[in-house]
This record gives sequence, C-alpha cells and structure tokens, in this order.
Amino acid sequence: MFNLKNKVAIVTGARRGMGRTHALTLAKAGARVVVSDISLEDCEKVVKEIEKEKGEALAVKCDVSKKEEADEMVKKAVKKWGRLDILVNNAGICQFKPFLELTEEEWDRTININLKGYFLCAQAAAKEMAKNKKGVIVNIASVAMGQQGIGFPNIAHYCASKGGIVGMTEALAVELAPLNIRVNAVSPGMIDTLMIDPIRKDHQQEKGILARIPMHRLADAQEVSNLVLFLASDESSYMTGSTVVVDGGWLAG
Repeated sequence: MFNLKNKVAIVTGARRGMGRTHALTLAKAGARVVVSDISLEDCEKVVKEIEKEKGEALAVKCDVSKKEEADEMVKKAVKKWGRLDILVNNAGICQFKPFLELTEEEWDRTININLKGYFLCAQAAAKEMAKNKKGVIVNIASVAMGQQGIGFPNIAHYCASKGGIVGMTEALAVELAPLNIRVNAVSPGMIDTLMIDPIRKDHQQEKGILARIPMHRLADAQEVSNLVLFLASDESSYMTGSTVVVDGGWLAG
C-alpha cells in the first residue's frame, strides 16, 4: 500500500516545516520529488536528506505567485523525469495582524502566495497531467477555512486564502475529473512548525487553544504528511473534491 514508485511529485514550500515532511514522506514511498521553495539552498538540503535515504529528488527555486516560475518548475520536473503525477500545493505564509491594521500590500502578498500560487501551480501541473490522463493534486488548506462556526482573529487575509483554496479544490475536482485528475484538500489544525511561533510565544493564547482541542496537543507535521501520502496514492482512488480535516478534534469540539 501507498507505493509511489516511479511517480513524479512536486511539493511547493518544501524547504522546511510541513512541506519538508511532505517531500520526505513521498520520497520514502518511492516518488521522485521536486523540492520547491524560494530558497534553492534550503531546498538542496532537503534533497540531500532524500538522497541519503536512497531516494531521488531535484531542488527547484520557485516563487509560486509568479506564473513564469510555476510553469518553469513543472517543465524542470518533466525534463528530469519525463512526466508529472502528483502536486502538493503547500507553499504559504501566515502573518498575524489585526484587521484594522492590515495593509493592502500585506493582504495582496498573502492572497498572491496562498491562493493565486495554488492556482498557478495547479494549472501548470494539470496541463501536464492531462497528457497522460492521470494525476493527483493535494491542496493544503487549514481549519481556518471558514464555514465551521469558529473565527480566527488577526489572520483575516490568511482565512480568506484558505477558504478560497477549499472552494477552488471542489471546482477543480469537478472540472478535471474527466481527465482522471483527482483534486483534494487537507485542512490541518495546529501543527508544531515555525508558522505558529507567535502563538507559542503567547503562553496564555497557546494554553487557550490547547484547552479547546480534545486531544490537548499540537500535531506533528508527520501526522499531516501521512494523510497527504494517502491522498496522493492509489489507495484514495475514489476520492476527489474532498476536504479532509486533521486537527485533533478541534472543529468537532
């Protein structure tokens, strides 16, 4: 099960955090992985980790908010291995800022990376996958996606982007199904990565969040990557248009 041997995958935002773990997990399952992010040096470090475990990987510098770079990333994957089977749209930023202080530039930067970037990468990948009439796109959303009865203060721009990802995932799943391209989303809760450092530093806020999570702990990135692997594999072959939550019971509570 979960055998990705000879599959070619791209993981964006893979130089650290969840993206790095996604890349390592797919590689361990046998995939050839493009490790993509804005720092080529950091990507190359992840490639070395994969190669140390006898896997195959390629580091590609890419700003996902720029179409030409997203297109070039896909071209490099195909040039290296001849095909593209999997895209994990993971690149994203989260800046904590009160809504009334949020600038237009800060709003645009978040939307451009978190939402427009997913669109650009998914479009470039799907055009290539369509040639083989098969592919998988996994979009990383968040429990801060809206429509859950829980609001998240100080990240209105982030929430807007993640809600957009869920809506786009459902639309793409319907449109790309005739091409045998599956599109699903993963909505993580609080994951123990650098992104939540501002929360970790505010012990009162951290305590309050942990209190409302039924499992009373943060997730390890690997716990999200396990789900990404499932969605990327043939074991989830009848799933498309789904948003799967992995949050320790947060939304249920």
